Amino acid sequence: MTEHESAPAPNGCPTPVASFRHTAILIAIFLVIAAAGVFFQEAPAPDVTAAALHPRVAPLYLSLLVAEWALLLYTWRVGLRPRGVQLRDLIGGRWSGWRAVARDVALAAGAWLTWLGIERVTMLWLGAGHTRAIDLYLPQRPAEVVLWVALSLSAGFCEEVVFRGYLQRQLAAATRSRPAGLVLQAVIFGLSHGYQGLAATIRITLFGLLYGGLAQWRKSLRPCIAAHAWTDVWTGWLSLLR
Repeated sequence: MTEHESAPAPNGCPTPVASFRHTAILIAIFLVIAAAGVFFQEAPAPDVTAAALHPRVAPLYLSLLVAEWALLLYTWRVGLRPRGVQLRDLIGGRWSGWRAVARDVALAAGAWLTWLGIERVTMLWLGAGHTRAIDLYLPQRPAEVVLWVALSLSAGFCEEVVFRGYLQRQLAAATRSRPAGLVLQAVIFGLSHGYQGLAATIRITLFGLLYGGLAQWRKSLRPCIAAHAWTDVWTGWLSLLR
């Protein structure tokens, strides 16, 4: 990335790293996902007998893995690459030694613990918020756990780069406001998880605000990637303890 592209605009907002046309297409993809989530929520509830059975989730996990990396590839190859921007430019931060690594690990742990508190409060306020069917798709078998961990690591990396690295920056540049970029990416992030229900969508929007704020303050996605990945791994791990 050139010095001109990496420097902030005169008003203190970041400069765009891709065309706004590319950003609009990416947002449209997320809105389609949101619409599909609404359709999923309005579909008739599954038969109780069928719902009592654990479905085959391996094909679902594999398809989500492909989707995560496809979105990242689209962001990089079509959006960033024509401007000479690399993924490491979005990730930001450099580890100069073990102290820097330890600091980001501590920040990731703090973000995760903060998120657990937010999640607990919102559950008391909004309820569990996700359909019972969502629980059926959590891992229960050893092979599913392995795939779930792979999916969690992929989501932690891909979603943080796309939402907090790319989209937050692009929206801040478009609106000429860092707070607006932070809020807008969080809302889109929440909507893209609409299949989990309204309350969960609100909770995931708060998740996007927390991690987006951390990325903006730290000027690096490294602690966000670690915290996001561990959050997803932990969600699957909890399903094994029930």
